Amino acid sequence: MSRRRTERLEPLRAEPRDDAEQVSQVLPGEPVEVEEVRDRWARVRTDYDYPGWVRTDALGADAEGEWLELREGDPVEEARAYLGAPYEWGGMTDRGIDCSGLVHMAHRRIGRLVPRDAHQQEAAAEPVDESELRRGDLVCFGPPGEAHHIAFWLGEGRILHATQREGTGRVLEEPFERARGQHEIRFVRLFN
Repeated sequence: MSRRRTERLEPLRAEPRDDAEQVSQVLPGEPVEVEEVRDRWARVRTDYDYPGWVRTDALGADAEGEWLELREGDPVEEARAYLGAPYEWGGMTDRGIDCSGLVHMAHRRIGRLVPRDAHQQEAAAEPVDESELRRGDLVCFGPPGEAHHIAFWLGEGRILHATQREGTGRVLEEPFERARGQHEIRFVRLFN
């Protein structure tokens, strides 16, 4: 196995083929561990332990040293940089992003590496009672341990998330009750 940096934005695929589901994306300069090479595809694992397949021509030089630098910042304000971005399953950029990608990238922009998917983010966090919610906490939608959607709590009954509900298809701020629907809801905190 080798650790390499990606040279460009590249879909992370579920299978080694161009028409396979995009499960995430790797960004330019992001280090990945190459686990297997098959034809023109490499099975890789990200630093946040996310597996998938990328084209081998997307891999560049050997990756050495740290690649994220912890800095002061507010994940909610970082997430707001994506307001209006289109919803894209597995997306991680302002050209297309999904709900858990928004949480992941908001933290990543300030040097914190958090899991990629909603259920993983929920598992990495501590449960919080609704009465103790703080701005930046997360709202998890779906059965316990199987969150299928996640949003930032803004306070005053509002959330910030990437949604494709009812054709919305973008990152937006809205009243929590509008998004709540019939889902099971839990509240969690990633960092104290």
